[in-house]
Amino acid sequence: MKNFCLPNQDGIEICLKDLRGKWIILYFYPKDNTPGCTTEAKEFSQLLDEFEKLNAVVIGISPDSPKKHCNFIEKHELKITLLSDEEKKVLKEFGAWGKKKMYGKEYEGVIRSTFIINPEGEVVKEYKKVKAKGHAAKVLEDLKTCK
Repeated sequence: MKNFCLPNQDGIEICLKDLRGKWIILYFYPKDNTPGCTTEAKEFSQLLDEFEKLNAVVIGISPDSPKKHCNFIEKHELKITLLSDEEKKVLKEFGAWGKKKMYGKEYEGVIRSTFIINPEGEVVKEYKKVKAKGHAAKVLEDLKTCK
């Protein structure tokens, strides 16, 4: 697993290597304050205590700016950390940026994806083209079986 550093909602740089020793739930989503992304972020926030009991941190990444993340967190009272990947480097590295289709048109965008990373920094499970509703609960159940 490659290390990366990205700014969080407060503009503080968070590096993957600094989270070694913990399970990391790393999820990529398209855009703050859109229906699916809001559902997913709220569900992860509601289950955060359960993730923390399993020594896990939940981190969401999108191309939105730290300021947008800050507003999103305040508006929906989110408890999770959001990182800003405005240059889309980490999105591309994880295969979470690519061709998508909507209404017959092709375009490039965020492919909703989630990764469970073990305390040694290895990806042990990945989810591609995720449906937002109910996803956080599924990840929590899978994390319990990874441990």
